[in-house]
Amino acid sequence: MIHPSTFLNRALLADAVFSGAAAVALTLGAGMLAPLLNLPEVLLRETGLFLIAYTALVGWLAARSSVPKALVLLVIAGNAAWTLGSVALLFSGAVAPNLLGQVFIVAQAIATGVFAELQYVGLRKSGGVATA
Repeated sequence: MIHPSTFLNRALLADAVFSGAAAVALTLGAGMLAPLLNLPEVLLRETGLFLIAYTALVGWLAARSSVPKALVLLVIAGNAAWTLGSVALLFSGAVAPNLLGQVFIVAQAIATGVFAELQYVGLRKSGGVATA
């Protein structure tokens, strides 16, 4: 366990807020967004459902006065992997989004990459080991 810096707490909280908004939009609005983005409805809905659990984890971490360093590293690695996976999805041919869909995928990939970087910087600024 470590004492998270204010910077890390804020980076985690911002990630939770944006991920939560995306979770709601994708889960409840998948049917409307799918034709607009030319992306599979099931991909959007399942992404939204995953983001519900992710938001809960990141929000929980943001609210703690001490956090497991391994979980913070997992969030950072997950955000980096999400960014790379989003770019790979565009080049894979598995989906054929229209221009708006491509912009959507790239924009969320960039945002996720920025969160990974901010969380990494916040982790480096965090204090020492927390005692139980």
